[in-house]
Amino acid sequence: MKRYVVGQDRSQSTLFPEVLDDYIAEDNPVRVVDVFVDELDLKDLGFEGAEPEVTGRPAYHPGTLLKIYIYGYLNRIQSSRRLERETQRNVELIWLTGRLAPDFKTIADFRRDNGKAIRRVCREFVVLCRSLNLFSDALVAIDGSKFKAVNGRDRNFTKHKLKARMQQLEESIARYLADLDRADRDPSTVTEARVEHLKEKVETVRAQMQRLKHLGEQMSQTPDEQISLTDPDARSMATSARGSGVVGYNVQTAVDAKHHLVVTHEVTNQGTDRAQLASMGKQTQAAIGTEKLTALADRGYYAGPEILKCEQAGINALVPKSHTSNNLAKGQFDKRDFRYNAAADEYRCPAGQRAIWRFKTIENGQTIHKYWSSACPRCPIKAQCTTGDYRRIARWEHEAVLEAMQSRLEKMPEAARIRRQTAEHVFGTLKSWMGSTHFLMKRLPNVRTEMSLHVLAYNLKRAMQIFGVVPLIKAIQA
Repeated sequence: MKRYVVGQDRSQSTLFPEVLDDYIAEDNPVRVVDVFVDELDLKDLGFEGAEPEVTGRPAYHPGTLLKIYIYGYLNRIQSSRRLERETQRNVELIWLTGRLAPDFKTIADFRRDNGKAIRRVCREFVVLCRSLNLFSDALVAIDGSKFKAVNGRDRNFTKHKLKARMQQLEESIARYLADLDRADRDPSTVTEARVEHLKEKVETVRAQMQRLKHLGEQMSQTPDEQISLTDPDARSMATSARGSGVVGYNVQTAVDAKHHLVVTHEVTNQGTDRAQLASMGKQTQAAIGTEKLTALADRGYYAGPEILKCEQAGINALVPKSHTSNNLAKGQFDKRDFRYNAAADEYRCPAGQRAIWRFKTIENGQTIHKYWSSACPRCPIKAQCTTGDYRRIARWEHEAVLEAMQSRLEKMPEAARIRRQTAEHVFGTLKSWMGSTHFLMKRLPNVRTEMSLHVLAYNLKRAMQIFGVVPLIKAIQA
């Protein structure tokens, strides 16, 4: 063919490089994977097979299998079967493994059996980044996102779902029985084959109802009254879109605001972020190795006890307050319209009256102080304040901590923007890598292992962008 780029003749002998290393350029990212794994103490990290058995068939070195997985997650190849194929045809993997090609079962078993060790490897890379002084600002964005599990919606049941499904089945069986009654009254209107089909449907629906009743009994014994059939640890969780949800896991991350590296992460099956702030903050402190830390989070993390724990641990949490006041929805005065006087321990209401301390009580394990003014019944703007006799104001015993945090947040108006561009970019990238089916493994420990591999791959890519491949290799070897 003229005027086209022409390929080589397939029958022509070709002289390939004699050395396998000549296939891989010096700045190829696969060299970072090779050096990083070689520098790890796999025995100390807890990998099975780090010490070879004296007898029996020789096994693959855990370092080889770890390199395969890190390379796979770097290149969006998470399936053990796909990794098996890549070891046989991918030049980079052939170089990385030294022409070894483990079967998919060996590859899959390694990930399943070495979960804790793989999670430690992820932390080891964070330690490396810390030694390279990448976390000097001690400013992180904490955020959570819902990731889909193997379990589909139809294989997850809550009390509401079970009730709705039972109602559907009852309506179906009533409809089938009505058709059978019609056939009994006038056999000419329904064929014999149709009658048999209806009877089979009735039996099938009754069997389904029996199974659902059994599931209801099992569900009543679970703490959250929810059950998943495919992945027992997956939970139905609401997402930011109204009326939508996902059956999966809640992934928490703390991301460095300067270099966008994931400092620490956690996978839970709790549907909300309310109880995650202090835990993530303390894990971040330990990972960075600092006593002072500034943590940005969204309204979903606003919880008094969690913010108090952060304050006590030296974490400067900046979380906007969630406004859920019923009075505000009614067009009445909100608690923010009442000014607190710490010296006198009283509030000044919008009408200028003093709301003084009355008593304290325990609500949900927290000490709450109650205030109100004696002038409420005669107040000219009482209709804008309350429909009751008195407008009672509740104050948590550690409310000063929340007020101090709000004051710091007002001095940093760019906090919300920094949090969004730091944490949400990470989740968008990871979900893009994972594809439509986020997790491939079942059960919480295995899902945590899988997430650690994704985070490790993400951090490796970020570090290569920051330093470059060759300088990063030298830093790892130093």
